[in-house]
Amino acid sequence: MKINFEKRGKGKPLLLVHGLGGSIRSWDIIIGDLAKSREVMMVDLPGFGHSPPLIGEVTIDTLSDALTDFLKQHNLHGIDAVGTSMGARLVLEMVRRGGTLGAVVSLDPGGFWQGWEKHAFYYSIKISIGLVRSIHLLLPKILNSAVGRRILLLQFSARPSQLPPEIALKELNGYVKAGSFDELLHSLVYGEKQKGLPKNTLDKPLVIGWGRNDHVCLPKQAKRAMQLFPDAQLHWFENCGHFPQWDQPKETVRLILDTTQ
Repeated sequence: MKINFEKRGKGKPLLLVHGLGGSIRSWDIIIGDLAKSREVMMVDLPGFGHSPPLIGEVTIDTLSDALTDFLKQHNLHGIDAVGTSMGARLVLEMVRRGGTLGAVVSLDPGGFWQGWEKHAFYYSIKISIGLVRSIHLLLPKILNSAVGRRILLLQFSARPSQLPPEIALKELNGYVKAGSFDELLHSLVYGEKQKGLPKNTLDKPLVIGWGRNDHVCLPKQAKRAMQLFPDAQLHWFENCGHFPQWDQPKETVRLILDTTQ
């Protein structure tokens, strides 16, 4: 399985795993600061960015298998890792399996919704991606406006009008072009539930970060994540939506470096 990747910087290796519909470019705001002290390995997960899709079903399990194989191929056993959104859930699953990752930071992970939250998440994302696909040719013009960014990205960011237009455009274009988006969205919500780890079983640092103003993975879901991973530490990002690397980039970099040093 070929996985597209990009390396930046020098130092102790650090893996970055994007969210649903994202790509290597999802980390553009913070990559420069991280690469000052770490060798950063960014990947396009199968079916996203420039990586071909998996053969067979696309789930957290199969993506975890593919990413584990990739790390073995590149002699990156025990690499520290950061995931965001769906990628945050993926790195949690790899922590649960054990033996592959070092210290881990999981930013606003999906998979901890219950009851009506499942359906609200699924249909809100499905409707949003449908809208973005229908107007994708107009995205450069719309996102060049602070008002346009606020309208299209308020679901994901607490401060969408302050996002650089090129960052917003790369992310939304990724959603449009991601061949595995729809299948993975469904399996994330209605597939197998995320399992956890008993207390006192982790031997590496694990931090779960959550935006206080996350409208995608609601802040109350953080409690459920901590119940499943009781050895983890919880870090709250104030004035922050679903993507801390967008809304609180400096704090996100500090958290990552402090956790993985």
